[in-house]
Amino acid sequence: MPIVVRIDVELARRKMSVGEFAERIGLTPANVAVLKNGRAKAVRFSTLEAMCRVLECQPGDLLEWVPDEEVAARR
Repeated sequence: MPIVVRIDVELARRKMSVGEFAERIGLTPANVAVLKNGRAKAVRFSTLEAMCRVLECQPGDLLEWVPDEEVAARR
């Protein structure tokens, strides 16, 4: 998938746990893990807005598009 999810990077920058993040955005830790690990098929704008509000960032800080070739090279 050419969309790379960078939630873990932003959480690490803020020294915030997945549990705290999940509570603050209104999701279960399991659902945050699905997002964080790139297994989600979609994300609601309201969820993206909550993540950006809590992390004080832009959507582009959480999601990055990379060409298929780069994804294969990273593995």
